[in-house]
Amino acid sequence: MFSIKTMGILIAWGLLAHCLAHAFAFGALIAQSLRGLSDSRVVILSWLFPAISPKTAAAAAIPFWALSTIGFLAASMSFWDLIVPGGAWRLLAAASAIISILSIALFSGIWPGSRNQARSILNTSITLAMNVAILVSLLWMGWPPHEMFGK
Repeated sequence: MFSIKTMGILIAWGLLAHCLAHAFAFGALIAQSLRGLSDSRVVILSWLFPAISPKTAAAAAIPFWALSTIGFLAASMSFWDLIVPGGAWRLLAAASAIISILSIALFSGIWPGSRNQARSILNTSITLAMNVAILVSLLWMGWPPHEMFGK
């Protein structure tokens, strides 16, 4: 259906797009932790620590979204053998997906920076679907095969 080159482009750009979505949320968390509520009407809370303020919850969430952002960027760069060794992209993508799922689970299933609750649910659902697709394809299905990209 798709050539190997086309699949490679789709994978690398998909990881980069996922990185950019996490970077947007990361920026919103920084803004909320410094100023309190920003343009977003979605409040960051943690079910694990319900007594902490939204500002503190946003500060606590920053490392999770930072790691996901950096991980997906590194996975995309690794796929093209830039900066990070080419064989590391699978591990980086899987680890970043796990961290992303954990961050959403710990912080009340919201997507930072969303303008409203409906958009937050949509953004969170898309992110979770992408994370699950990454984990299922890499860990369960073993796709794409190592031979496909020579890595």
